[in-house]
Amino acid sequence: MSAADTKTLGDILFADKAKVRVSEDEWLELVRAVGDGDQRALHSLYEQTYRIVFTLIVRITANQETAEEVTLDVFYDVWRKASTYDPANGSVVGWIMNQARSRAIDRLRFDQRKKRVNTCPHSLQPTTDIVALEVLSPEERNAIETAFFSEYTYEDTARKLNQPVGTVKTRIRSGMGKLRKALARED
Repeated sequence: MSAADTKTLGDILFADKAKVRVSEDEWLELVRAVGDGDQRALHSLYEQTYRIVFTLIVRITANQETAEEVTLDVFYDVWRKASTYDPANGSVVGWIMNQARSRAIDRLRFDQRKKRVNTCPHSLQPTTDIVALEVLSPEERNAIETAFFSEYTYEDTARKLNQPVGTVKTRIRSGMGKLRKALARED
């Protein structure tokens, strides 16, 4: 590939020469109008950026349906947060893409936690969970409750409990093993 063939992201995004490039000042006007409650400005911002937002989100989540939902969430956030946009922190498009990336990663983590929680072979019944939880040490129970009921990652749980991540993982793993055995005995 020659230097003449190399394209920037801007070249790719604005490959259609019929479209006029939007200056940062125009982006700023749009986001300020959105911040003032102008729905037409939000629609214009959406129309000009939704493709790149959706593309980024679908690449992160690897799921088109999820990407569609998250894209709408991103523009809802843009609507709510437009008045807080500060040009000193970067371009408008960069700000939107940053929100898209964060939302997509949050959704991915949420879906992974949901899968982790739903992979428990037995559901805890009100009468069995009390007996099953008695097999846990206080540290295991605390780590499991903090992680699963608050939907925290291992890192978040470790911070919340002020313990090393490895210790939290070990306590959760050993506690889950004890719970599986206790629940298997009750079946």
